[in-house]
Amino acid sequence: MNILVTGSGGQLGSEIRKLSPGHNDNFIFTDVDDLDITDIEALDLYFKITKLDIVINCAAYTAVDMAEKEAFLARRINSDSCANIAKLSKKYGFRIIHISTDFVYNGRKNTPYVESDPTGPLSVYGRTKLEGEKHIMSAAGSYIIIRTSWLYSSFGKNFVKTMIKAAGEKPELRVVCDQTGTPTYAGDLAAAILKILPEFLPGTRQTYHYSNEGTASWYDFTVAICDLMGIKIPVKPISSSEYVSPARRPAYSVLSKEKIKKDFGLAVPYWRESLKACLEFMK
Repeated sequence: MNILVTGSGGQLGSEIRKLSPGHNDNFIFTDVDDLDITDIEALDLYFKITKLDIVINCAAYTAVDMAEKEAFLARRINSDSCANIAKLSKKYGFRIIHISTDFVYNGRKNTPYVESDPTGPLSVYGRTKLEGEKHIMSAAGSYIIIRTSWLYSSFGKNFVKTMIKAAGEKPELRVVCDQTGTPTYAGDLAAAILKILPEFLPGTRQTYHYSNEGTASWYDFTVAICDLMGIKIPVKPISSSEYVSPARRPAYSVLSKEKIKKDFGLAVPYWRESLKACLEFMK
């Protein structure tokens, strides 16, 4: 199969690239400098000359707070581009794997979200990602949408790298303790996607959740980062009201993985073990 990975310079795209050698499929990796997915004419020409079986759309505007000020740009990347890809998927016959987010939920539950739960995003980022999902659901012939959460990697910018850097510059770290979710190692998600590929049949139209197992607050996540890195610095828990940010975030966004585990036989690692593996690779 010929498989295009968009947004390949980001965390997940980079992890897919790292794992792709040795697979029988032919992977093509592009980023915005190679292929602007917000430009439907450029996309149309690209798909016309490049025979594809699957597009894995990892491209996204992920600066959650900045999106409140740059709603137009966030919508172009997270929503409009999905409409472009979905429309052209029917014209050229390729299937879509699209990556979405736990931020499509409002966080009012206290048990893991299942795929059929009502959505209700609290931020521009969450709303534009949900719009992107809806474009794919309405226009694409075959798709798999994967919602994930709290993604980090040895590649790109992420919470793990931000905390490590801050720990070297500040006398203490003050981190929100009343927002609960699950940190997800992008390497694990990449491996899951590669396992799903051979079973992604034409006509499939499904939404799944994937994160690592377990739950944590941002405070718990930070304490684990410092512990595994041997960083000796006080980490103080604070409430969301003490950390003022432009975008509202869900207080609870733990995702149920039962559907994706059942359908594809996936074994999902516990978040702290995956964090340890990522940090060891970074070292």
